[in-house]
Amino acid sequence: MSFFKRLKESISSKAEAVTNKFKEGLTKTRDVFVERVDDLFSRRKKIDEDFYEELEEILIGADVGVNTVLKLIDQLRAEVKKRKIEDPAELQPILSEKLIELLKGDADAGLNLNPNGLSVILFVGVNGVGKTTTIGKMAHMFKSQGKKVLMAAGDTFRAGAIEQLETWGQRVGVDVIKQQSGADPAAVMFDAVQAAKTRGVDILLCDTAGRLQNKVNLMEELNKIYRVIQREVPDAPHEVILVLDATTGQNALSQAKLFGDKTGLTGLVLSKLDGTAKGGIVVAIRQELSLPVKFVGLGEKMDDLQPFDSEQFVHALFGKWIGEQKEE
Repeated sequence: MSFFKRLKESISSKAEAVTNKFKEGLTKTRDVFVERVDDLFSRRKKIDEDFYEELEEILIGADVGVNTVLKLIDQLRAEVKKRKIEDPAELQPILSEKLIELLKGDADAGLNLNPNGLSVILFVGVNGVGKTTTIGKMAHMFKSQGKKVLMAAGDTFRAGAIEQLETWGQRVGVDVIKQQSGADPAAVMFDAVQAAKTRGVDILLCDTAGRLQNKVNLMEELNKIYRVIQREVPDAPHEVILVLDATTGQNALSQAKLFGDKTGLTGLVLSKLDGTAKGGIVVAIRQELSLPVKFVGLGEKMDDLQPFDSEQFVHALFGKWIGEQKEE
């Protein structure tokens, strides 16, 4: 069975609503990136150095990342040689398949939750990336799965951060544990863990500061939060999730490297993917950080935070190619 046929069958077995969310959320990337790839494949009649160079340029322009692009082009060259391919159109399924492989990686993209009791999820990231919104949407997701959820307002330094989390709490019907603005974030976490244990909560979602006076202080603050949580729940935090803003492209990658070195990250959420034409950043991040992208933000609505699915991602971009394939 051809790759596109397998992908089509796999997608048809998934929820249509989710497929549509990926399609809609990746419209900007599809309109810019895929159109350029399409144009290249139909304009060039043979696969030569000029073809590879132009494809390289398009992929780098979509923020796929230079190292990843070079790796991908090498893989395509090898396949072309092995299969003696001459027509660029024959590369469509191969490019799609290689992208899925790059996105999947080895790490499990599911959330690591405690099956017998409280799961603590810590969210880190600089200000303005959509961290609080992501927490609110995740609270909604867990609550709609029938779980008992609590949120902790640990970003006590940013003006309005506590209120923003409270607003989300009201919207999704989830309580928020907080102290006054400027309070010690570790003290808030202590209160939140105690409350979660007392109330028999399944999931505790913890917001943290995105910026203090300088980066060293921020990392020290996060370590203090870790220690407080671990003292109360020894195997916690079960997840440390870095929220990145997809619209910032390569800048998101450098943020991830900064946090990754210091905070024991377990996964990423890429917010605002619907707001960028450079959705290729997902591939770059997945490759360069060896960290799973666990969720992506595909819109403004409460259920627009979706578990990342490499097949849905590639299908949302290249669905047109699949439709054009001749039946084998």
